[in-house]
Amino acid sequence: MKNGSALHSVGNPELLKLRKVAFLCSRKFPAGVASISYQWADEQRRMGTCVISGYHSQIEKEVLCRLLKGTQPVIIAMAMGLKRLDPEWERPIAAGRLLVISRYAQSVSHPCESKCYQRNRMMMELADEIVIAHASEGGNLQRLGTEYPLKIRLL
Repeated sequence: MKNGSALHSVGNPELLKLRKVAFLCSRKFPAGVASISYQWADEQRRMGTCVISGYHSQIEKEVLCRLLKGTQPVIIAMAMGLKRLDPEWERPIAAGRLLVISRYAQSVSHPCESKCYQRNRMMMELADEIVIAHASEGGNLQRLGTEYPLKIRLL
């Protein structure tokens, strides 16, 4: 990462060496974005693509559920410390196909808008390609996306 900030992790750190596609979607989205995103996630699962996301918005959470049904590598970027991990992540972590990362110490217990923004920037820096299902007009995701125009593909 550019800023050299410490990266905390649980799981297989070797996943960071893989080609990664970041997936992001604004919390508010128009009709039709969900079904396109879910089809995209199913395709990535079949292709074995390593997807990195915060899996924070409604669509991102469903994309994670679909990806975890497969066997491909997945990276979850948290906007808080790694103190409370979802118990459903234990099996893919043990299998070496899941990595959970954060810039924040365990004492950071809640994500906020600025932490989510920094988490999204970190994911975009780490990714080889960025897929945005929807970015709300004038929102943080749209603004952040302008920093990585060569990596971005809209669904």
